[in-house]
Amino acid sequence: MNNKSIPFVDLHAQYLSIKNEIDDVIREVIEGSLFIRGPYVQKFEDLFAKMIGVKHCISCANGTDSLYIAMHALGVKPGDEVIAPAHSWISTTETITQAGGKVVFCDTDEDTFTIDPSQIESKITSRTVGIIPVHLYGQAADMTPIMEIARKHRLWVLEDCAQAHLARYNGQLVGTFGDAASFSFYPGKNLGAMGDAGAIVTNNAALAERMAMFARHGGLVKGDHQIEGINSRLDGLQAAILSVKLPHLALWTQSRQRVAEKYSLLLDEIPEIITPAVASRREHVWHLYVVRCDARDALSLHLKDNGVQTVINYPVALPFLPAYKRYEHKSEQFPNAHRNQSCILSLPVYPEMSDSMVEQVVRTIDLFVKT
Repeated sequence: MNNKSIPFVDLHAQYLSIKNEIDDVIREVIEGSLFIRGPYVQKFEDLFAKMIGVKHCISCANGTDSLYIAMHALGVKPGDEVIAPAHSWISTTETITQAGGKVVFCDTDEDTFTIDPSQIESKITSRTVGIIPVHLYGQAADMTPIMEIARKHRLWVLEDCAQAHLARYNGQLVGTFGDAASFSFYPGKNLGAMGDAGAIVTNNAALAERMAMFARHGGLVKGDHQIEGINSRLDGLQAAILSVKLPHLALWTQSRQRVAEKYSLLLDEIPEIITPAVASRREHVWHLYVVRCDARDALSLHLKDNGVQTVINYPVALPFLPAYKRYEHKSEQFPNAHRNQSCILSLPVYPEMSDSMVEQVVRTIDLFVKT
């Protein structure tokens, strides 16, 4: 096949689309030497809180820190159990351990890859303190039953929104259901910085103060350390870049949805490929477009050989990683997560993808199926 190579994501194309805005604001930060905290960080926190529709945004160094900071402020202590999905990136669960808690895995819905609410209550014990639903790949978890279970058992809910900027559940933005919500602005995210960056949002003023204090060496005023904290700050350059990108996010999201719709329309004609399901009451923002194929590894190699980059997110479900060997989990405990780990494949999806690029990816897949 004589086609142009298609990257998994093209961050340079996004930069070129807003080059003047990015270059100007980077110059302003450098000329003002406004590298740590300062007006650009405050501006982004205000803008992001307004976009999500919450009262408080606490920026930090990265998305992993945002989860850890939130759990520390929520009061996780040794012996506490926190329920999390079996299918996610390890940041979701390693931070539970870092905060002092114990990870309790819950299987996922087979089609949406998000935590299965029907399995949650069986995981609750007298030591359970919270639930972390992950809005994986850009689709919201099933929040109505999750919140009902949390209220019934008096558990906090920390939403992991790292892949789901502007995703909605029943018309409501993710990040506005739980006690707090974590966001990542890793460069490849739907809203990405040019380096690491993260934030936590909440409507709880006391919780917001505890999180901000912990992230800034235990004090809100320099030199006034009320507690021992950590150093997790969003720097001025990243804040300025994110503030420039934020007004473009809605249009970029629409472009991702266009690409995903085109993929699904064409791939539905290939029965060997299971296209991503969008559950009822969800507005998917397509951080990743994840198909399922029994011949996943061979398909991935075929696509690579024909210039199409793919990724497996994630090749090993969390309970089966060496990091969690201590729990001695078995595949039958998490059948959906275990089954999906061997067949999932993420195809290229980003706002700048053209219809012809999508068509090329699908033609390449079709060629694999027919040979």
